[in-house]
Amino acid sequence: MTGSLFDLTGQVVLVTGASRGIGRAIAERMAEHGARVVVSSRKLDACEEVVAGIAARGGEAFAQACNIGRKEDLQALVDAAMARWGRIDCIVCNAAVNPHFGPSAELPDTAFDKIMASNIRSNLWLANMVLPGMAERGSGSVIVISSIGGLRGSAVLGAYGISKAADMQLVRNLAVEWGPRNIRANCIAPGLVRTDFARALWEDPVTYRKRTRDTPLGRIGEPDEIAGAAVFLAAPAGSFMTGQTIVIDGGVMAGPPLPRED
Repeated sequence: MTGSLFDLTGQVVLVTGASRGIGRAIAERMAEHGARVVVSSRKLDACEEVVAGIAARGGEAFAQACNIGRKEDLQALVDAAMARWGRIDCIVCNAAVNPHFGPSAELPDTAFDKIMASNIRSNLWLANMVLPGMAERGSGSVIVISSIGGLRGSAVLGAYGISKAADMQLVRNLAVEWGPRNIRANCIAPGLVRTDFARALWEDPVTYRKRTRDTPLGRIGEPDEIAGAAVFLAAPAGSFMTGQTIVIDGGVMAGPPLPRED
């Protein structure tokens, strides 16, 4: 292993849900470390804004609209990346949905099916489209953005948590199946992060205090604090890690802190 442990020069990284929040931070930081980045989400104009920002900082990227729930959209995304750069070295499966907030007993079948299709099946689809090409070159990395919701029960995010737990199992399966071809697969499981996706959980001061009360670091995370782990997993620094889930939650899963006296 030579050079910087975090050098991504020459790599092509494809990021879904990359127009905002965690996905955008990952796309920007991957480019900052030398990767050429495929920026994808449902809204092309939002993706192009991210691409413009990357280009302004000297990076290289292009935008491709994609609805991860449509297999043909995912295939078009892969085809566009291959046509542009001839390879894909890392996929970051970040896009996800959660159309239901409430008890599982009130969960409509349509919402359950959408969550499972978007948060699990689409990741498997994308992996199956890309990994054979990685195997031909003898290297590659799959990164799935999961959640600590996949590690703990919830009275209001039950189906979402099921899907995120399944993502952790998905990377274990991919690690075992594709490891002999030097392809790694890992999850990142964030806690509450300041994104539009989770806005309802942090925007209101009262809710924010409740959500951070049991967090040892006493605050929520920022998108860049997740992006750093993604760079690690794509880079030489993470070349011996596979089948794992990195929890980045401010200490929530470790346990609540002692009450503050001030």
